[in-house]
Amino acid sequence: MSNSQLRTLPTIRVLQVEDSELDAELVLAELDSDGITYEVCLVDDEARFVAALDEFKPHIVLSDLSMPGFSGQHALDLLRKRDEDLPFIFVSATLGEDAAIEALRNGATDYILKQNPARLASAVRRALSEADSRRASRRAEVELVRAQRFESLAMLAGGLSHDLRNLLQPLLLAGDSLQDYQDDPRLARLGKLVRDCGKRGLDMVHSMLSFARGARRAEQVRLGALFSAFGLLMQGSIPRTVTMELAIDDPELSFEGNHTELQQCLLNLCLNAIQAMPDGGHLRIETSQMDLPENFFLDEEQSRLGRYLRISVVDSGLGMDEKVLEHLFEPFFTTKEAGTGLGLLSCKRIVGSHGGVMRVDSVPGRGTRFDLYFPLEGQVSDEQMEMLDNLEGSAERVLVVVEEAGQLSLLTDTLDAYGYQAHASQSGTAALQWIEAGGLPDLVVLDADMNLFTGVRTLAALIEQGYLGGVVLLARPGASPDLHELPPLEHLYVVDKPFTTQVLLRTLRKALGGAGVGG
Repeated sequence: MSNSQLRTLPTIRVLQVEDSELDAELVLAELDSDGITYEVCLVDDEARFVAALDEFKPHIVLSDLSMPGFSGQHALDLLRKRDEDLPFIFVSATLGEDAAIEALRNGATDYILKQNPARLASAVRRALSEADSRRASRRAEVELVRAQRFESLAMLAGGLSHDLRNLLQPLLLAGDSLQDYQDDPRLARLGKLVRDCGKRGLDMVHSMLSFARGARRAEQVRLGALFSAFGLLMQGSIPRTVTMELAIDDPELSFEGNHTELQQCLLNLCLNAIQAMPDGGHLRIETSQMDLPENFFLDEEQSRLGRYLRISVVDSGLGMDEKVLEHLFEPFFTTKEAGTGLGLLSCKRIVGSHGGVMRVDSVPGRGTRFDLYFPLEGQVSDEQMEMLDNLEGSAERVLVVVEEAGQLSLLTDTLDAYGYQAHASQSGTAALQWIEAGGLPDLVVLDADMNLFTGVRTLAALIEQGYLGGVVLLARPGASPDLHELPPLEHLYVVDKPFTTQVLLRTLRKALGGAGVGG
């Protein structure tokens, strides 16, 4: 928060801990003379101080050191138990150098002598700016952890879907074989059941792959067929106390999408709505078509003018307050005891993968409305489709050399799921043995931080074996390996850890395409 930004704030809430009204006015005069706009709450005992923290919600605390029955140090201790970042400045006439140093060690932001209050305003500005920076940094750290957890989950989904697809394939074949026994109706029915379950499982696997890749399989979806299947899926899930109404404006409307993912999204929203009506209520799913103006879209959304299909899920349930709405689409945020915090995030991803946007309107006690907007023309641009297509491999042989077993497994499973032939080696020596047995790969993905046989030494040994292809080095930010002892490599790319699946796959395509040295 710069000085100019601070001046644009409407008010700064100042909680002043002081038993002398004259001293309090002298302190505030320093803020007035610097043009700082503020509201003040003056307290001189513990009860009023604690109440002001909860009700006044100050931006900063200015406190005397000692008062009858209440000390500034105790006020500081009470504050730090509640808030690590809120600025606390001692303004005292009796604060010696040793006491000042001890106060800073105990969590005070700064100290000002009443005999020399000239730097109070600048201290307030600096304290607010630093507190704002700390909060932003902490939020960024939290978001980074969430993003890493979410990315790990996506990589795991890619690996699981690869294995599940192999397990489900025999079910489909067995189901078809059992249906050949038409003279035994029981076997034929069992065959149909096995085949249908296998197909449904395979659709779920494709959805997992779509989740991991951020891509989707496109098909023509007819609105009437989508909601006919959805209605069947919802049968048995609706309690008697809830009435469900479907209002489809044009059942013959067709648009490009993924039938399974759209059903998954609608099921998530409707099951959430039912849980939000524990005492019963009304659930309405309706569709309409409209043109969206450019100012409808948020800054982070791509503005696409044209005709849109709107699918709305409206319930008369408990509703949500502003605090819940703020965190609604954050990974792992949930208000349910057994919730994962991924259902609504998955819905948002599905809508986004269709080129659409979501809106939510909710009021406590008055229900919730989710609106899903899908473009009816130009859902995915040629550039986007080209980018998604370019992430797919073409059975290239990729040698993955990583010491950590869990990361090695996730990387190879993900690359397999994207069409590569990934070969895992847990050390440089194992990689060399693999090359001796199977020949040179098309690409090498190499962890630079290996301990037993370093990434650079492994790469040097690979070059000695005649490998001159693309190399993707996985390195810690700010700790890139020393490559000076290596001969020049034309297609060497360094990827900082932690990396996203998208970044890794794009780098692989660059390295295989020979776009030149990157970093």
